Amino acid sequence: MSEDFMLDTDDLERRMDGAMTNLRTEFASLRTGRASASMLEPVMVDAYGAMTPINQVGTVNVPEPRMVTVNVWDKGLVNAVEKAIRNSGLGINPQLNGTIIMLPIPELNEERRRELTKVAAQYAESARVAVRNVRQDGMHQIKKAEKLGEDDQKFWETEVQEMTDKHIKAIDAQLETKQAEIMQV
Repeated sequence: MSEDFMLDTDDLERRMDGAMTNLRTEFASLRTGRASASMLEPVMVDAYGAMTPINQVGTVNVPEPRMVTVNVWDKGLVNAVEKAIRNSGLGINPQLNGTIIMLPIPELNEERRRELTKVAAQYAESARVAVRNVRQDGMHQIKKAEKLGEDDQKFWETEVQEMTDKHIKAIDAQLETKQAEIMQV
């Protein structure tokens, strides 16, 4: 093996893992018919002149399986938080009770479940594309390397491909799990 060339596989692995982490975050925001505090993570509130994550303006709790509550710390922000939740596209109708906003989670119908599985599949495909882009970058580095013998080149290409296959397989497994969770009645 050539001593001159060393592919930074740790960097490629880290970047592929980043795509996986991003996918998990996107999956967490998908509603499955059960209450989850993570479903409010993408919601941003216009607070004090800046877009702020909802968990920085109040406490998000799940007191029961079909209810999420947001206890807003500043009374002046209650309406802004309610508006942000309504406009978030989560399909949840907030109910005010003083500084507490209650979010009853409705049962998902069959059509909405199918839509959510399609959204999950889109998220998974984006993650696959990100992993493939990292693979392409690794392959480009290998091709660009000077004085790299054919055997060494094959070795590194195999390493990168195995890493890619492992991550794609993990993405597919996560998608299958999420789709089963969404379709569960």
